[in-house]
Amino acid sequence: MQASAARAGFVVSKAVGNAVVRNKVRRRLRHLVRHRLDDLPGGSTLVVRALPPSAEASFDTLADDLDGALAAARRPRRPR
Repeated sequence: MQASAARAGFVVSKAVGNAVVRNKVRRRLRHLVRHRLDDLPGGSTLVVRALPPSAEASFDTLADDLDGALAAARRPRRPR
């Protein structure tokens, strides 16, 4: 049985900006995540929450922040 592919969802609230700005941020994030989904384990779900500064962030800044967040998520954590 083959595992399902990884998937991603985006949360871009009204605090980010008007509809045009929110959709621009969502499109940028979708493009960035598309190339990184293959690195995630099959069946995993990635949720990306855009904060208000993402409205003015450059594409490279968004890419760096996304890569940093994915690296932090992959790091093993201590058991509680």
